[in-house]
Amino acid sequence: MGMNMTEKILAQHAGLESVVPGQLITCKLDMVLANDVTAPPAIKEFAKIGRPVFDNTKIALVPDHFTPNKDIKAAGLAKTVRDFAKENKIKNYFEVGRVGIEHVILPEKGIVAPGMCIIGADSHTCTYGAVNAFSTGVGSTDLGVAMATGEAWFKVPKTIKVELIGKKPKNICGKDVILTLIGKIGVDGALYKSLEFAGEGVAELTMTDRLTIANMAIEAGGKNGIFPYDKVAEEYVKGRVDYDFTPVEADPDVQYEKVLTINLSELTPVVAFPHLPENTHPVSEIGEIKIDQVIIGSCTNGRFEDLEQAAEVFKGHKVHPDVRCIIIPGSQKVYMDAIHAGFVDIFVEAGCAVSTPTCGPCLGAHMGIMTAGEKAVSTTNRNFRGRMGHVDSEVYLAGPYVAAASAILGRIAVPEEVE
Repeated sequence: MGMNMTEKILAQHAGLESVVPGQLITCKLDMVLANDVTAPPAIKEFAKIGRPVFDNTKIALVPDHFTPNKDIKAAGLAKTVRDFAKENKIKNYFEVGRVGIEHVILPEKGIVAPGMCIIGADSHTCTYGAVNAFSTGVGSTDLGVAMATGEAWFKVPKTIKVELIGKKPKNICGKDVILTLIGKIGVDGALYKSLEFAGEGVAELTMTDRLTIANMAIEAGGKNGIFPYDKVAEEYVKGRVDYDFTPVEADPDVQYEKVLTINLSELTPVVAFPHLPENTHPVSEIGEIKIDQVIIGSCTNGRFEDLEQAAEVFKGHKVHPDVRCIIIPGSQKVYMDAIHAGFVDIFVEAGCAVSTPTCGPCLGAHMGIMTAGEKAVSTTNRNFRGRMGHVDSEVYLAGPYVAAASAILGRIAVPEEVE
């Protein structure tokens, strides 16, 4: 029996000819990453081992959650990471002003590549499956050990194949695809399983779509999400990745635990209601829901194409008087590219606040905290109770098209409603 993409990467990194679901294995790692929240406890665990870092070129430290420092405690966390990076000559350390959201800048800079085995002390490390890598989140203890040993153990996950068919309509983005999937299977529908995306419909998805979809595999409970290495992926990594890599593809005789089919041509814009990403509803079927805030950005939707979609809707329009709209580019490059493309002019003229790259409001850290009773439409990945501020505030998850239209009309809406 053949192996799927995840199994092939794990087998290769474990030095085995093959692996099977449920098998416990130890793998060599290609990249280990952490941020300003998760790195400090990992550094404490690392210090207990009393060994040097396994490879200072295979560790990435990205202070993106509470930075620019939101308070004194945040400044202390950032200093811990900065000092560790200097002491260990970490190649991939990104300081404020040269930083971006970790899951945006690592693919952008070619630090992650097809066929790699990656762990990070952040649950959205699964993003890198978009470039045909196995990547998954771990706890800070595991990360501390990995920084010393360059290894991690895994239980080989079972795999759900998501067969994508049909043509993607103009107004549909990767966020609609993944929210539709999570709506079908639930937040525990892929618990400790791999989501493998396949089918003719994959070619319809841009790399931005794929990064968004892989990013939210964890919102379905997934261990990881992974895409094939096709022409879109090849074009994306060309000129970014400057070292050899080995893409993987699923064998034709793979046996999956389950096969799900999503017809892209049948999708409509959706929104995930509070307080779970599985609580999805087509925008066309909901009543009038007035909002107070819109967030466009995050590791889910903070890339150039996401801002392009938002700018397309905002051009010539104004943010509703009752709404605050905050736009956060995912990296300095995205920020610069958005400036050169004229998007930032469009946003500012519309009445949006445009921020430096940060995770900020996604986790209720800063740059957009809500008080009791307020509602936000957000392109972030989680809408748990209290996620963006007060426990009595509400977050509705959507893609950039819906978020921008909602900011203009002051209620959850689609671009077609904007005159």
